[in-house]
Amino acid sequence: MNRSLILGLALTLLFVGAALVSFLWTPGDVEAINIASRLQPPNADNLLGTDHFGRDILSMIMVGARTSIAVALVAVGIGMGAGVPLGLTAAARKGGWLDELIMRGNDLIFAFPSLVIAILITAVFGPSALNAIIAIGIFNIPVFARLSRGAALSLWQRDFILAARVAGKSGARISAEHILPNIANLLIVQGTIQFSLGILAEAGLSYVGLGAQPPVPSWGRMLADAQTMVALAPHVAIIPGLAIVGMVLGLNLLGDGLRDALDPRLRILRT
Repeated sequence: MNRSLILGLALTLLFVGAALVSFLWTPGDVEAINIASRLQPPNADNLLGTDHFGRDILSMIMVGARTSIAVALVAVGIGMGAGVPLGLTAAARKGGWLDELIMRGNDLIFAFPSLVIAILITAVFGPSALNAIIAIGIFNIPVFARLSRGAALSLWQRDFILAARVAGKSGARISAEHILPNIANLLIVQGTIQFSLGILAEAGLSYVGLGAQPPVPSWGRMLADAQTMVALAPHVAIIPGLAIVGMVLGLNLLGDGLRDALDPRLRILRT
């Protein structure tokens, strides 16, 4: 039994399910301000308490989950959608000018962390969830490009690839029909890991005011709003912090479990 996979999947589905349910129902209105009920501890009416505006924290966590998941998911999709073709192209043209151009471009992007990229983007277009997606997505491109190039290079000398080349297939066709299916398991695992990093990045960007803007709830901004009230009402900081930890832990356990499940060699070594 793959415990990492089961536990990771359970934690991930818990937050994904909460995000989906929030589209239809939440215990309270995340935009309704009730000063009389501000900073209430967990109670029968508000299971996770209320924040400094009297808003239900459980509702904020549920709606914030869909913000974090949407930003991270789209950002990873951008990184994978652009990075994998670049990596496969670089592997097919190994040693050529195109390979060198792609790899040096990846090095250039790696030189700027996602937070710096976000600052540059928001300096021009202003802070928003869309700009956070672009910043995190750009940072994910070289990750998938390097992974797909390295994995593809190990396959280009295999006999079945040589047979495809002898058959007259082009490099692009070989990459699509033979290379990509054989590295799909690596991409899936890496995608899960980058998804968890995307959750952290989105929370970090929202914490410094560069992510989703009010009134859209965000776990990172919930932490930022709570930092001056930790001594007075610690639950307003602990709960969103635990949500971030739980989501990231679930995705990392899921990635670890998928790696074992998709690579029989690792499963044999651990048994």
